[in-house]
Amino acid sequence: MQELSAVTSTDHLRHGITVPFDVPLHQHRRWFELLVELGYTDIWSMEVDGADGFTPLALAAAWTPGLRLGVAIAPVYTRGPALLAQTAAAMADAAPGRFALGIGTSSEAIVSRWNGMAFEEPYRRARDVLRFLKLALAGERVDAQFATFTIRGFRLSRRPEQRPPIYLAALRPGMLSLAGREADGAILNWLSADDVKKAVAEIGGDGRKEVVARIFTIPTEDAATARAIGRRMIAAYMNVEAYAQFQRWLGRGELLSPMWERWSAGDRRGALEAIPDEVVDDLIVHGSFEQCRARIARYVDNGVTIPAPMIIPAGVDLEDAVRGLAPSS
Repeated sequence: MQELSAVTSTDHLRHGITVPFDVPLHQHRRWFELLVELGYTDIWSMEVDGADGFTPLALAAAWTPGLRLGVAIAPVYTRGPALLAQTAAAMADAAPGRFALGIGTSSEAIVSRWNGMAFEEPYRRARDVLRFLKLALAGERVDAQFATFTIRGFRLSRRPEQRPPIYLAALRPGMLSLAGREADGAILNWLSADDVKKAVAEIGGDGRKEVVARIFTIPTEDAATARAIGRRMIAAYMNVEAYAQFQRWLGRGELLSPMWERWSAGDRRGALEAIPDEVVDDLIVHGSFEQCRARIARYVDNGVTIPAPMIIPAGVDLEDAVRGLAPSS
């Protein structure tokens, strides 16, 4: 099997950020170049209801050869296993040694309601796609029956020079343990800096696994505004069952129960009001640029190797926020 790309090295701290920003993709070249200038090492794309996860990275591969590129995440349902392998191989070919593939189950809303696919057996599906991709991206011919799909005679006609590392998005112990055993790293989100210790303990291993964390960051000293935005974000996510179970596992079940009860009763406004400041302040980084950088540093202290803040501007210019949170600040 090929050696893994150098993107898995933990020899020095990496400084990531979530892209794309809320500007047209064709305008991102100056933003990518600015990130390099400011000392960011990684960009991590997302795939929800905007750009797909790969197109922004393909642009960055051509425009900024110094950046490392990751997708967090590509759902394991919305592309067939072979197409997902082809897409990852193409990105690895475009940016040799600089691309990491993040996969995960996504959610029932994205998989079923938006893409018309059955959201079934998420743990087994993620495990099966992970195992298939490791074989396919190493250039092997895959002819196998997995628990959730069967592959007959697939082989990449152009395998990447280096197999890109594959990271698994994980919330609770089962998936975190799978990431530790079989993936090259894990991807976390919607947890506090202190929660990182609990998640990393489930990943296990000798500490050599990469741990990426998307950290929702609102750089403003207006705490009321930050908490209002944070409550809307928390309500949108934490009423998805997987995230609700994750917060219960982290110990926030009692704090969030009033929100869940009111949401289930159709009282959306009451649900927002029921989210305690404590929960918002745990899950959303906010404050001055200096305070935000310090909060993000705590995630690293507790086991995150690649922080990837997602900037939510609130009365702050996007460029000011990118500069204010930069490693060079």
